[in-house]
Amino acid sequence: MPNSRLHDDAMVEILRDDPNFAKAYLHQAFLDIDEDGGQEAFLMALRHVVEARGGMTTIAKKAGVSRETLYRTLSPTGNPTLKTLRHVINATGFHFSSLASA
Repeated sequence: MPNSRLHDDAMVEILRDDPNFAKAYLHQAFLDIDEDGGQEAFLMALRHVVEARGGMTTIAKKAGVSRETLYRTLSPTGNPTLKTLRHVINATGFHFSSLASA
């Protein structure tokens, strides 16, 4: 198993066990979004939270998007609309606006 997959699995487990950390994790990724690689890092952080909060299928249903759309949205080359991003974040149990404050 590649090291990146081990890291992803470990992050998902931590996020699953600690909802407060999940909010802080997304908040920091949001704050760093304007840095080089920040958008990709934010989408990866959101992907980790999605996996921790029930997985792609569950969150896609809650967000009102297809599972395939969610995978594309959260891919390293994803370019989600604000509307899709808001729906996905809300489906994880957070509000988009809450990401701006700790």
